[in-house]
Amino acid sequence: MSAHSGSKAVVAALLANLGIALIKFIAFLITSSSSMLAEAVHSLADSGNQGLLLLGGRQSKRRATAEHPFGFGRDRYVYGFLVALVLFTVGGLFALYEGIHKITDPHHVDSPQIAIGVLVVAIILESLSFRTAIRESRGPKGDSSWPEFIRRAKVPELPVVLLEDFAALIGLTLALFGVGLSALLDQPVWDGIGTAAIGVLLIAVAVILIIETKSLLLGEAATPAAVSRIEAALVGDSASGITGVIHHRTMHLGPDEVLVAAKVSMAPDSSLADVASAIDAAEARVRSAEPAARVIYLEPDLYRPELADGAAG
Repeated sequence: MSAHSGSKAVVAALLANLGIALIKFIAFLITSSSSMLAEAVHSLADSGNQGLLLLGGRQSKRRATAEHPFGFGRDRYVYGFLVALVLFTVGGLFALYEGIHKITDPHHVDSPQIAIGVLVVAIILESLSFRTAIRESRGPKGDSSWPEFIRRAKVPELPVVLLEDFAALIGLTLALFGVGLSALLDQPVWDGIGTAAIGVLLIAVAVILIIETKSLLLGEAATPAAVSRIEAALVGDSASGITGVIHHRTMHLGPDEVLVAAKVSMAPDSSLADVASAIDAAEARVRSAEPAARVIYLEPDLYRPELADGAAG
């Protein structure tokens, strides 16, 4: 994975979730708390998700083949989509089912002090993982807001880990309230309410991830800033031989690889040698301005108004 792939955040989340899942399962066996069981399954699902993200990063590095000439960069999007589905089904639906079951058939939580202690420890560990994810995200995030970064990020690992860790912290807080109120009020139904709330939370986060990763799978254009750099680099200066960009398209072949296709206008009196030299120079400028632009196809043409709307000519 690239420098901004979030691999450090993924590994930190994996290690944290494995440890948290273990202590939650032990606490569930002692307390019989449905909130604790939902949280244990949630942490186990998150551990599997981080494993999927690491596998996707490894698979994406495979060399291009005749059948897949543009490589396997989108494998990271595929595995990000699978993570969202796992979070929805294994995490969200299971927690919602357990919560509804506990609400309709409540039973007391045994040793609530143990459950509360485990949840506090889990909150501390999740906070450390969340802090790592935030630090890893600050570079690619830039000046964007966090919601905008989640929506526009081309690297799937960081938004996934950020949302997972955020949901885990909220979920742990809900579980803490559920167990605490059950013990304080002697009303075990609150444990079920907390569990159901965790399920709704995980389903909402999973739906956001499904929407965003689906968009990446379909093929997203480069960011507006990258598109501006590419367009400026295509034209270059007055001596470049290219008089303008008639139309162009960009698409991410993976988080670190952008396809650029453009029709550029040339001076009417340009010779074949001039055209070839101008195209080669334009490709070099684009790669220098936007290193992710690794696959570039340029078509020279004379400017005609009917081509400026993007129609092929």
